[in-house]
Amino acid sequence: MRYPSDEIVDLYSHRWKIELGYREMKQTLLNSEYTLISKRPDMVEQELWGVLLAYNLIRVAMTEAATRKGIWPNQLSFSGCSSAVVAFLLTTGLTSPGKLPVLYENLINQLSYYELPIRREDRSYPRWVKPSKYPTKKKMDPVTKSV
Repeated sequence: MRYPSDEIVDLYSHRWKIELGYREMKQTLLNSEYTLISKRPDMVEQELWGVLLAYNLIRVAMTEAATRKGIWPNQLSFSGCSSAVVAFLLTTGLTSPGKLPVLYENLINQLSYYELPIRREDRSYPRWVKPSKYPTKKKMDPVTKSV
């Protein structure tokens, strides 16, 4: 009564999306490394803000691309989109400022190509017992008391 099950399920799904965001930051943006480069606390804080800023900028571009295509932003691959955004940012220093809007439009169009396949709703993962190379004990039938 105090904690309705519908609210708990809803909170769990939100928490799961947050965990997926943390995973995307750690695996894609930080290359699965567990340590940060900075040694001083103020520089570690600056590095973490940089990772959060980069993540949000990529997500904004993904949201714009998904909106134009008429899909949800989580239907785009984060790793694919992040590599496209990084490549875009690396090449913008070589172009004139007047061409940036056209290049940004091309980037948004390119991000829409990273659409993930639709997940099947009937997915099921039944328990599977790994075959062993060692002999196993046969279970005794409780009714007949025999193997």
